[in-house]
Amino acid sequence: MACYISILCRFIDEYDLRRFMIKEEVDIVLPLIDVADTGQIDRKALTEWVVKVFQGRKALSHALNDTKTAVRQLNKIVTGILIVIIIIIWLLLVGIATTKVILFLSSQLVVASFLFGNTCKCIFEGIVFVFVMHPFDVGDRCVVDGIQMTVEEMNILTTVFLKFDNEKLYFPNSVLATKPISNFYRSPDMSDSFEFSIDFRTRLEKIGSLKEKIKKYLERTSQYWHPNHNVVVKDIENLNKIKMVLLFNHTMNFQNFGEKIRRRTELILEMKKMFEELNIKYDLLTQEVHLIESK
Repeated sequence: MACYISILCRFIDEYDLRRFMIKEEVDIVLPLIDVADTGQIDRKALTEWVVKVFQGRKALSHALNDTKTAVRQLNKIVTGILIVIIIIIWLLLVGIATTKVILFLSSQLVVASFLFGNTCKCIFEGIVFVFVMHPFDVGDRCVVDGIQMTVEEMNILTTVFLKFDNEKLYFPNSVLATKPISNFYRSPDMSDSFEFSIDFRTRLEKIGSLKEKIKKYLERTSQYWHPNHNVVVKDIENLNKIKMVLLFNHTMNFQNFGEKIRRRTELILEMKKMFEELNIKYDLLTQEVHLIESK
């Protein structure tokens, strides 16, 4: 297939894919790579798709590895409990466990419950959190306590998160079980907003032209944005400033936060060009300045 991505051929189309796949496979694969729905795959789209697949496989590998680690930890705990139960049953069967021995073991069990009761509770809550609730996997981008982080490692008792500056945060799973957790990776295509202000004296015709330009831009870049959007007036302040907000929808969730920021930056810069072309601006209110002559 490499011969088709050359200087002479700038894209791959359905006919090229049919040389290597059956029609049913092409119908599935082509929309995954050609997000702009043009029927053509250029070098950039193919590269982005390969990188996305690689990152997905890498995250899946880490998730499976951590799941195996958690299962091994759970296996050790269950094995320890079973050994204790088997020893007690064996003592009862061979007649060694007399009434005095049972009373002694019971008293030791009561003491152990005071010493390790909270630890056992945390272990149980951790098992429920990891294997039953399971709100995220390794590699998922989440928000906990208002902090955006990526899941780095999952264990029975703790989960390790990585902040944007590579700072590691350790959370007990028993604590995480009581907190609301936002998971970007498991979210559908997400929405966004951009607030801006214009002069109160801006004509309605200009505002209408701005809306039309925004609509055309979103339709032109359909690989990044869904066409459904809204431009609303948020407030009018001091009969001088109109506060507005553009509500728009990405064609992705915010798992890849860097890509989200890049797309939003391009949109804002395009908005700047629209403001300049339509001569839409906002000036601060004129302020009176009183000069007092010092003696």
